[in-house]
Amino acid sequence: MSREKFRFEICANGVESCLVAQAGGADRVELCAGIPEGGTTPSYGEIKQARQLLTAGSTHLHVIIRPRGGDFVYSSLEAERMMTDIEVARDLGADGVVFGCLTPDGDVDIPLCSRLMKASEGLSVTFHRAFDRCRQPKKALEDIISLGCHRILTSGQAPTAEQGIALLRQLQEQAQGRIILLAGCGVNEKNIARIHQETGIREFHFSAREPFSAGFGTIEVSDDEFGRRLVTTERRVKDTINALLNSIS
Repeated sequence: MSREKFRFEICANGVESCLVAQAGGADRVELCAGIPEGGTTPSYGEIKQARQLLTAGSTHLHVIIRPRGGDFVYSSLEAERMMTDIEVARDLGADGVVFGCLTPDGDVDIPLCSRLMKASEGLSVTFHRAFDRCRQPKKALEDIISLGCHRILTSGQAPTAEQGIALLRQLQEQAQGRIILLAGCGVNEKNIARIHQETGIREFHFSAREPFSAGFGTIEVSDDEFGRRLVTTERRVKDTINALLNSIS
């Protein structure tokens, strides 16, 4: 199976991570702010600069549309902001958007998602890991297909995609090519080959991050204060991609 059969998406927490992802061979980046909250909508400036610096047509830029962390049940005011953020992402040249909305009962919010899909016309749409909070994942899969989304980012409703292999396999079989499953959360160079082999999934979402500290001279700071942070590295992007490709060569 050739490289062209797979797609690798990097969860990028800034323009720098986008560029590292591109250098490492990623096909796509999902640009997010607020990674500790699970990802929130990045700023206008972040999206604009990422689009200017990424190679158009080569590395696709997808922008998460999520006004806050926490649950995926949105108020009417939040919904209006999401509509505006989709318009901004489009105007700035994004190739796609990423969102997911649920009802208080844990079902896909069809009315709101339908509005967002209409606003996203012409863009590639990923339904994000709100899917992993759905009470009936197989019904949710059908609902998301009916909306016209292009892919679902999921860990198989488990803490990591590796732990969710059983459900991922079932969902992949159920989808029958009608929608792309994008396996994400905890995907790395040690498990990506196994996830593919046991599920048949061919799109993967990962961060490829490593600890980094700019240093503060003689000032001592703790990791959770102003010191070490996690950044995407070209080496880990390449290592993860190669771990899968080498396993099928």
